[in-house]
Amino acid sequence: MKVLMLNGSPRQGGNTAAALKEMEKIFLEEGLETETLQIGGKDIRGCMACGSCKERSRCVFDDLVNETAPKFEAAQGLVVATPVYYASANGTLVSFLDRLFYSTSFDKTMKVGASVAVARRGGISATYDELNKYFAISGMPIATGQYWNAVYGQAKGEVLEDHEGMQTMRTLARNMVFLVKAVALGKEQYGLPEREPFQRTNFIR
Repeated sequence: MKVLMLNGSPRQGGNTAAALKEMEKIFLEEGLETETLQIGGKDIRGCMACGSCKERSRCVFDDLVNETAPKFEAAQGLVVATPVYYASANGTLVSFLDRLFYSTSFDKTMKVGASVAVARRGGISATYDELNKYFAISGMPIATGQYWNAVYGQAKGEVLEDHEGMQTMRTLARNMVFLVKAVALGKEQYGLPEREPFQRTNFIR
């Protein structure tokens, strides 16, 4: 079993990386394989709604999004972590997620998702909500911790002093492990939930 982790920070080894490292320790203790991809700081353009991915099952822009798609498909869990900018996720990460989720045609149902927000002070809950929407629209169970999935710090390494936040990361990781394993057992015994043909309704006047 594997968890793919996306670091939306442009800073190598910063507070977002520290939060993910705390989760990674638990995943490894529990026997889950992990891989972390650095998304922040990469040259990722936004979706232009060309629709090519519906025919190609991949994005027309052949970059890190297409490289990540098979790793996402193979993983049982996805962690998305970001610093908070203007009460929102890193813009590069948002462009990446828009294209990754929209351009991939594989079934994401019951892959477990978790979001992590890192802030000096504010904007955590808005960012947390923003990231969880990618999971919710894809039929992915959302892993939670003991509070909002967040750590606080500004200077590099300050999040290590946020003992409640780091505990939340460990709790989140343990809960995510449980969900990943529970989903695997459920799929083995019951299979995936039945899916009706999608009915798209456009609201026009």
